[in-house]
Amino acid sequence: MGLTKTDLFTKEQNELAVLAKSLAHPARIAILQYLLESNKCINGDLVNELGLAQATISQHLRELKNVGLIQGSIEGVSMSYCINPEKWSSIQKLFNGMFDKIQNCGPGECC
Repeated sequence: MGLTKTDLFTKEQNELAVLAKSLAHPARIAILQYLLESNKCINGDLVNELGLAQATISQHLRELKNVGLIQGSIEGVSMSYCINPEKWSSIQKLFNGMFDKIQNCGPGECC
């Protein structure tokens, strides 16, 4: 059996890609922003806040939980979620590590 494409990249590159993919939907960004702004666990407020169907919100929450950005539980129609501060800090370090590598160029020095 051959290599999968992910085997060609470092653990950090694969982790960044998975995290970036989890952020690649405006509903997920809105959910994260709401959780960050409320600074508490939420319990079903998202349907009213975002105007999306409960099933759609549950799907996005599941994706965010799978990568560890949020923590919480779904029991029937009841849910309780909040930002996972440890993972959030880890993700911030990963992305900042990449963003901090930019070399500032003077006028006419960059393409």
